[in-house]
Amino acid sequence: MTILTISTKGWVVIPAELRLKYKLNPGAKIRMVDYGGVLSLVPAYDDPIKQTAGILKQKRSLTAALRQQRTNDRTQERARGR
Repeated sequence: MTILTISTKGWVVIPAELRLKYKLNPGAKIRMVDYGGVLSLVPAYDDPIKQTAGILKQKRSLTAALRQQRTNDRTQERARGR
């Protein structure tokens, strides 16, 4: 958890690692959303589908991981004599 300080002008600095992770470059727009007492900063995209494509991309696809797990399960079942 990161603690931010609000300046006398009401400014808050978003840490560099979060700006990089969410591709918040200078000039990027964000929305502040009040979830009943919880303030959230949410990227405000002009074209959300195009601009967020790949933002949650992982090193290994979930499909490949599932296939590998199923292969491992079959191997174990055969070893048990099923």
